[in-house]
Amino acid sequence: MMQQSLSAASAPVGSRENEYRLFSDITAALTALDTATNATAADALEWNRRLWLTLQTDLSSAANAMPDDLKAKMISLAVWVDRYTETVLQGEATIEPLVEVNRAIMEGLAPQA
Repeated sequence: MMQQSLSAASAPVGSRENEYRLFSDITAALTALDTATNATAADALEWNRRLWLTLQTDLSSAANAMPDDLKAKMISLAVWVDRYTETVLQGEATIEPLVEVNRAIMEGLAPQA
């Protein structure tokens, strides 16, 4: 499942439902990890990083209609995710802050009742 969804992370960002589902899948993979020292952890962390790099690319596009201030904040988050992921991969930090950021994004993407 992770490999199939890895290719989805490099595809253009689509509807809110697809974005939510992708964040959900990645966050579930991250929360299932006990340590960032094994191959599964590295795969999940790279999957998350690829999602955020894809978002950063999309947000940097002139075609993206999101308000500029929100785009800037999301790009800053993407840069942080990239840097923080490296510290996790080096065993110097925990995965939890990445999970928290993803969950916050998922809250924003969730359908409003």
